[in-house]
Amino acid sequence: MTDKLFQFLNVPRQPPRTVPVAVRVLGYGEISGDFAASQAATQAERCIDCGNPYCEHACPVQNYIPNWLKLVQEDRILEAATLMHETNPLPEICGRICPQDRLCEGACTLEQTAFGAVTIGSIERSITDEALRRGWRPDLSAVRETGRRVAIIGAGPAGLSCADRLRRAGIATDVYDGQSEIGGLLTFGIPPFKLEKDVVRTRRRVLEEMGVRFLLGREVGRDVEFGQLLEDYDAVFVGTGAYTYVDGELPGRGLLGVHDALPFLVANTERLLRGESSVIDLSGKHVVVLGGGDTGMDCNRTAIRLGAASVTCVYRRDEASMPGSRREVGYSREEGVEFLFHRQPLAILDDGEGRVRGVRVIETELVDSGDGRPRPRNVAGTESELAADVVIQSFGFLPSPPDWLIAHGVQLQPSGRVVVGAEGALPLQTSHPKIFAGGDNVRGADLVVRAVYDGREAAASIVQMLKADALVEVKRVAECG
Repeated sequence: MTDKLFQFLNVPRQPPRTVPVAVRVLGYGEISGDFAASQAATQAERCIDCGNPYCEHACPVQNYIPNWLKLVQEDRILEAATLMHETNPLPEICGRICPQDRLCEGACTLEQTAFGAVTIGSIERSITDEALRRGWRPDLSAVRETGRRVAIIGAGPAGLSCADRLRRAGIATDVYDGQSEIGGLLTFGIPPFKLEKDVVRTRRRVLEEMGVRFLLGREVGRDVEFGQLLEDYDAVFVGTGAYTYVDGELPGRGLLGVHDALPFLVANTERLLRGESSVIDLSGKHVVVLGGGDTGMDCNRTAIRLGAASVTCVYRRDEASMPGSRREVGYSREEGVEFLFHRQPLAILDDGEGRVRGVRVIETELVDSGDGRPRPRNVAGTESELAADVVIQSFGFLPSPPDWLIAHGVQLQPSGRVVVGAEGALPLQTSHPKIFAGGDNVRGADLVVRAVYDGREAAASIVQMLKADALVEVKRVAECG
């Protein structure tokens, strides 16, 4: 890499081209394509191999970023893909939806200069896509089956990550999910313009070829008894996500025309998967989205594609404080979304016939909260009204711990999050020794890449527990013999 140490001086940062706005808002396809291998190599050559890879430290799964950038430069695509998978079981997905500007690229040494970060996310997705097109599959030739079995509940990113690692350890893995497709929110919550569903289907094929068995349309607690799973399997991983929306308790939230973000997004994705026409008619309507996270940005951009006359995104802090990806905020703005910062919604207004006519808001100012993040404070006498035909509430999500988990003594936090890794327990192990958990049901609503990390680490803990059990069994047999 030394001879190309200063390539960033000659090669500008260049993400893949995006589809022109006027075209992309007419459909739901991903708005940017992959690099060709040669383009990926050129962009990878911008890496200065800084010795202390801040990008790697900022990545929740600690990807070996400089190492696989070097392999990309050398056109060793399959080896690069293999190295990516050593830390991340879902690189083509994280390459698409991770907020790299807040993680690896935000920490890139070049990002602190006028030259701009290495395009890490785009290279990751492009190289994984290309490797899969070339037939790349994980090498399991050295794997020896252990005879152990693990059930995974939830086919979202945490469950898929866990399944990948368990199969690499020779453990039979069955994944239960009540939906007809794998992916959880990867499939049903994240719009196709960010993550086309064929990407998730390809990952399903890879996992099935590894020996993972998907038992879809089978909801635990309805179609399958959780207690029976505990009897039939050596361990259970629970990755049930966070689907309970945070209720802002605004007056008027029951009016016609008020939607909660996740049901709104799921309904639109389901109708796209079924090839149906839209049942959510926003044509010519004025839409107000309340909330500044990535889910709010998904709602903004979906509303545009559903024909809204205008979309206004209301956030109670300033733009720099928005929790979502700056890239997604930029895409929303490009596609015609207006942002209204320093506004706190107070009530959703009735038109007199049970329908929405607007939102009452008040201006805010940021004050020191003592915890490093300024707190919004309402400014008296600054109330105003925003006209709206449709209001979409996007205030975040909480875990919904299932009754069957509680019935088996799994300890929960007051928020409903599952308690894991208590003193004496393995990482991601719950208060029930055979039950492990990870992802949003442990963290609350968080990044996909952190769910991937949890699934990976939970699998490592399960493998450790089962190996210890096997040693105990061997010792017991030896003593009896």
